[in-house]
Amino acid sequence: MTVSYPDNGPRIAVQSLSTSFLTDRGRVQSVSDVSFSIPAGSTLALVGESGSGKSVTSLSLMGLHARTSHPRVDGKAMFLRRNGERVSLLDLPARQLRSLRGNEMAMIFQEPMTSLNPLLTVGEQIAEATRLHLGHDRKQAMAHARRMLDLVEIPDAARRVQAYPHELSGGMRQRVMIALAMACTPTLLIADEPTTALDVTIQAQILALIGRLQKESGMSVLFITHNLGVVAQYASDVAVMYAGRIVETGDVRRVFASPAHPYTRALLNCLPAMAKKANVRDAYGRLRLAAIEGQVSSPFNMPPGCAFSPRCPLADGQCDASAPGLSRLADGGGQVRCFKAHGVLP
Repeated sequence: MTVSYPDNGPRIAVQSLSTSFLTDRGRVQSVSDVSFSIPAGSTLALVGESGSGKSVTSLSLMGLHARTSHPRVDGKAMFLRRNGERVSLLDLPARQLRSLRGNEMAMIFQEPMTSLNPLLTVGEQIAEATRLHLGHDRKQAMAHARRMLDLVEIPDAARRVQAYPHELSGGMRQRVMIALAMACTPTLLIADEPTTALDVTIQAQILALIGRLQKESGMSVLFITHNLGVVAQYASDVAVMYAGRIVETGDVRRVFASPAHPYTRALLNCLPAMAKKANVRDAYGRLRLAAIEGQVSSPFNMPPGCAFSPRCPLADGQCDASAPGLSRLADGGGQVRCFKAHGVLP
């Protein structure tokens, strides 16, 4: 399953991605000025609270927003194809983008029960992708579907290939989603909260499976999650999002050891391990998890300055009045969007 890819730049390079939608209250900006790149074979984790814009970012790259919301996507997203051709995803005609989706770019969605077709067997759904993109006939496609179910470690694949989604457990359905995404050996995999609805044991198995498939195929992965524990174990780099903007980027080890943005520090302080370290307890003697005061501002009423300033303990007049841009950190460990961050290059 290993594929040799051209070595001439990142697998995907996103610059100033912005997405807005038309609502009954006017056009609302959901994602603003998002930039990142993912080298071949690497994993970038996109983290943040629910509603921070992580899924909107991924759907913008895949061209999967519902047309009824009248999405407007601006910026650049350059994708490196298997043949060495670099294409602009946001400028591709719909037909060419469809030829990439499910083939060279694939996505694992957050909830497999709403993503899989309940009227088709899981084998038919996997086979459909290979008939469309690889030119398989029905017999070849079903044989490939069985191999994919074997690959994602579903027991008795020859029988399960004829099963409908409702006949499988949550963990098995997620494995089917991975098999469907990997059917054409994509070069870029977007995993949108792939373990959210699963118990801890199954989460670990799914993450190990994605990691193994990535190692075998050499694909790049954009891993979307709000679980920082998963990020620490799985990703090589991390981008932290807040209110539709990336507020910090860097190597995972640097970000966890020395977070530069107050929001990143607040997220890390919410981890159970930090509660044990702080040893703050409630009236009953139980460990008390830290919480970030306040809530994310409504996209219809964003503050004029830094979006995090209403919740930030370090905010002052400058933060309230103007929005900071991304600044590079002096140690070469990434970027931060904050006036109060230490170690920023002048």
